[in-house]
Amino acid sequence: MDVTDQTFQADVIERSATVPVVVDLWAPWCGPCKTLGPMIEKAVADTGGTVELAKVNVDDNPAVARAFNLQSIPAVFAISGGQVVDQFIGAVPEAQVTAFVQRLAPAPSEADTLAAAGDEASLRRALELEPDHAIATEGLARILIDRGEAPEALALLQRLPETEAGRVLAAEARLLEAGVDVSGAGREEIETKLDELLERVHDDDAARQEFVDLLAAMGADDPRTKEYRRALTARLY
Repeated sequence: MDVTDQTFQADVIERSATVPVVVDLWAPWCGPCKTLGPMIEKAVADTGGTVELAKVNVDDNPAVARAFNLQSIPAVFAISGGQVVDQFIGAVPEAQVTAFVQRLAPAPSEADTLAAAGDEASLRRALELEPDHAIATEGLARILIDRGEAPEALALLQRLPETEAGRVLAAEARLLEAGVDVSGAGREEIETKLDELLERVHDDDAARQEFVDLLAAMGADDPRTKEYRRALTARLY
């Protein structure tokens, strides 16, 4: 996330009580910053959310720069529990960036290792150890949906806070229960179904839910999704 002088306390200091935060201090004119930035973003993304990244444009946020007694950029700090626990100044090789971030990431749990295996037995064992393990839940739900076992998939997904991946899986499961197989449907078949549902969405809650589920299952990248969302809004309002 981009962090400012005004949001630094909440987004970095307070947030670091829950998850380590890497603070990347940079500026638009800094060439090495542009090289380093993507390396940091990739290394943090590879932790799967166990480490977060805060980017601070020091030209626009001088209070943060002063707080770190900044002398030069790029400058990268690791914050945990509200304290600086590691840092480096200047451009460094990607391997060093990765190692810096990995030192902050907690060691994977047994459930993490099982979830990474991805087979059904491992995913079920992971959920025995950690019933709210997101990766294991979504992985097992995917297997169940592909096998046509929608009710168990929905029951699993209801354990978790809503995520984009979870919404798509739940949509596919509900459609499966309704007898709609998006994976096997052709373009014309899906559009025919959406057009038919569109006539009923204003007064029929079930039709509206099925319509929304179809859009979620198609995905945001499908050009039809935006078109049909506009059509839905027009019908409802």
